[in-house]
Amino acid sequence: MIGIIQTYGKEFLYSDGYHMTGLAMTLWLLVVALAMGFCIALPLAILRNSRNPFLWVPVWLYSFVIRGTPLYVQLLIIYTGLYSLDFVQHSAPLAAFFKQGLNCTLLAFGLNTGAYTTEIFAGAIKETSYGEVEAARSLGMSQFTLYRRIIIPSALRRALPAYSNEVILMLHATTLAFTATVPDLLKVANDAYSATYDAFSSFSTVALIYLCLSFTLIFIFRKAEQRFLAYLKP
Repeated sequence: MIGIIQTYGKEFLYSDGYHMTGLAMTLWLLVVALAMGFCIALPLAILRNSRNPFLWVPVWLYSFVIRGTPLYVQLLIIYTGLYSLDFVQHSAPLAAFFKQGLNCTLLAFGLNTGAYTTEIFAGAIKETSYGEVEAARSLGMSQFTLYRRIIIPSALRRALPAYSNEVILMLHATTLAFTATVPDLLKVANDAYSATYDAFSSFSTVALIYLCLSFTLIFIFRKAEQRFLAYLKP
């Protein structure tokens, strides 16, 4: 394992502007996918709790389809399936977008984590105390102000434990980027294995890196929970 780290250590940890490999690419995939998923999930979670079926049914359908199919299959559909469609190939912007493995990977990851995060946030919004809502309405808050100042901040705090699990799962899911030829940590480990035929050392090294990343994320979320959920302690 020491030899693998000495030989491929720079590739595991290297980052050079827009050309990233190894750890830098994995973290980039994770951060961008989570940002996309958060931006998708927050408005959809509000619509998910709407009483209007024209609003909540499409959100439910999106969540059902994404959560009911494997991320690996979703990535293959976006990376290989969409590019084979005629209207995509005859549209220069779409063809250029779906031709890039990184773009397809980020889109698949963002849509996937967006569906799971939507359900997490929707559940947290639904659990908002009725007393908080009534107190805000008694002060004359509009619906927009009510969501902005009361419901969403309260829901996001309560969603932290469940959302932390989604972040860890998304970190582990980044290993699928190798399918779309994205040079993430697993790609570097596979290159090391191809060069040395030392499978145990190659993949143990990348497993150790993922373990350290997971521990770091868990530590950060635990500190955040202690800070933002302190009011829920007995």
